[in-house]
This record gives sequence, C-alpha cells and structure tokens, in this order.
Amino acid sequence: MLAELPVPQNLTLLTLNTEYLLTWDWDRDQMTTGNTVTFTAEYMGKYKMQRKKKNWSRVCERTIHTHCNFTGSDLHYLGMYVLRVRASADGLNSDWVLKDFCPDKDAALGPPSRVELAPVGNLLDVTISDPLTSTQGSMKEHVLSLYYHILYWSLSDDPRGLKPNVVNSNNNLVTLPELEAWTWYCVMVQSRYDYYNKTSGYTAPQCMQTEGDTQWRQIFLYFLVSLVVCFLLVLLPYTFFRFYRVLKHTFYPTIQLPAYIQEYLCDSSLGSEMPILLTPESELCCDNLSVYAEVVLLEIHIAPPFTAPSSGLQHDSSRHSRQGSEGSGDSGVYSTEGGSGQQGSSGGGEPIRRDKEVEKVKLEEMGEEPGDEGVPDEGVVDVCI
Repeated sequence: MLAELPVPQNLTLLTLNTEYLLTWDWDRDQMTTGNTVTFTAEYMGKYKMQRKKKNWSRVCERTIHTHCNFTGSDLHYLGMYVLRVRASADGLNSDWVLKDFCPDKDAALGPPSRVELAPVGNLLDVTISDPLTSTQGSMKEHVLSLYYHILYWSLSDDPRGLKPNVVNSNNNLVTLPELEAWTWYCVMVQSRYDYYNKTSGYTAPQCMQTEGDTQWRQIFLYFLVSLVVCFLLVLLPYTFFRFYRVLKHTFYPTIQLPAYIQEYLCDSSLGSEMPILLTPESELCCDNLSVYAEVVLLEIHIAPPFTAPSSGLQHDSSRHSRQGSEGSGDSGVYSTEGGSGQQGSSGGGEPIRRDKEVEKVKLEEMGEEPGDEGVPDEGVVDVCI
C-alpha cells in the first residue's frame, strides 16, 4: 500500500477590500522521493455543501507555489464560500483541506485611497476618497455603512501632552471645526465598519496651514514686492535704451567732424573713418597763437574856427561871389576856400593850435599815444593741438 501525501498546513487568507490571496505551508522534508509536489485550489458556495452533487470551481491547478490568488474568481462580497487545497506528487493526492471564507466578515478593510486638505478661512476642508476595490470601484458599493474616523491636531501643541481632536463622518467632504487662524494642522483618516468591527490603518499625516484676515505686514510686503517688480520692469528697458543710444552716438555719430579734425583722430594708415582712442603714447603738441584785439578807427571832425571878416575883405568877397555866380558853377567853394585861406594867413594860427591840443588831450584820456591811433593791443595765447 502506497503512503499517502501529507496535507497542506496553516491555510491563511491575505485580504484587502476585494483582493483575496490564499496561502498555506508545506514541509518538503516530508517527501521521501525527489519528485516535485503540486497543489490544487478550489472554491464553492457554502450553501451548495448540502447538495449530493457538488460543483467546485477550480482556481489553481497543479501549481508549484504555496499560494493561490482568488481575487478574480467572482466572489461576491456578501457571500459565504468554502475553499479547499490538496497536494499531488507521483500520482498520489493528499486529502483536501477546507477553509470557510466570508469576504464581508473576513476581508480586511483598506484606508481611504486619497486625502486632500484645503484651507477655507480659518477652517480646513478634508476631501476623502473611498477605498478602492480590485476593479477600481468604491468600497461603499459593498459596505454601505462605511464611515471615516478623522484625527487632527495643531503643530503648535506640546507633543508630550498631545490629545488630537476626533471627527467621525460618512461624508467624503468634512470641514474641521474650532481651528485657529494662521495655524498649522495635521490630519490622519481611518476607514471603519462597525458591524464586524473592522478598522483600517491610518493614512499618512498631511499638514496644512489655515488662513484668516490678511495681516497689515503681509499687505505691506506684497505692495513692496509689486513695487520693486514694476520698478525693475520700467528701469531695465530704459537703461538698455539709454546705453544703446550712448553707444550709437559714440561710434556712429549723426554729425561728422570736419576733415581737418578727423585727420588727427582717425587712423589714416588703415583707411578707417572711425575715431580711435587716444593712447598714453599720444604726443601733446603746443604752439603759440597770437590774438589781437579788434581794431577800432576813431573819426575826429575838427570844425574851422570862426572869425569876423574885415570890411575890405567882405567887400571883396561879395564881389568875388557875384562874379562867381555869373560865370562859374563852383563859386561857393571858391569863395569859402578863399576866405579860409585869407583868414588863416591873416590871424587864424592860434585857434588851429588850440584844437590840436584838445585832440591830444582826448587821445591821452583814451589811453593812447597821439601817434598810435590805429594800432591795437597785442596778446599771445598758447594753443595745444
């Protein structure tokens, strides 16, 4: 008679929401032969166990692993099932090992899939996403009485005496009450199902600062930052524009220098019309430049002296005048020149000398010598090129 194979030991279900994994133990030292041992796993609804003809649904057949995944086996969450496993080797089969399974009672409940915080004034809104099934559906479709246990606390509290606040809600949007403005709070959420006393693990802590009335310091800071930004936006283009204009007028002037100046500033050996910068080796050339004051010509009018003519001269003068009027057109000039010559020859020398002395006095008052009337002052200026 052949020895029977030992049965698998310690059947255990690893579950989370609607994911089910059946595991077992197998001691390979119990095998007397070196052949590979395989396993077969099946399930059936518990209510069918009373029937004479039992119809088992096979999930894993002749697998060498010590586990079998029942997730995709279409097990209803509220149903009751019987799972069984046996070992096979060398044409021998072990006895079946049975295990009852009810997902609603035995499957573990997972935490919320996502938690988000949003400040609303001095309060916090907590948005909770339901735990997900293996098909990415909501667990509330299977567990109608599912709710959430929310813990929250302030970071300003003393950690040694920390007593977090608690809020229970079956809603997916929860507003945390009794919060202080401009304070950091941390939140953790847990899924719960009280009918079978199921609790999930907590989500990772998430922290958020509440808001409130804007403080005057923040208003001043925002104003200062905006002012600096606006100033930079205006100053930078203006600076660039001015720098561009300076460069343009320096290297490309609109008004060209005269040719006699460009020949000193441009490098004629290279045929360039661009000005070159003066170097320390540039020579400083100086020369004397004479500057004369503007010549001012003085006009001096000397009136002839007036003397009373004698009676004899007057008679002769009138006679000559009448003769001149009859026979010559310039008798008036002749009459006058004749009278002047006679007067100067007779006794007018003294008035003429007096007028010359007056003229000499005037010239001395003007700072000129009588013989230097048209000669201007002369100055010498040094001009450097």
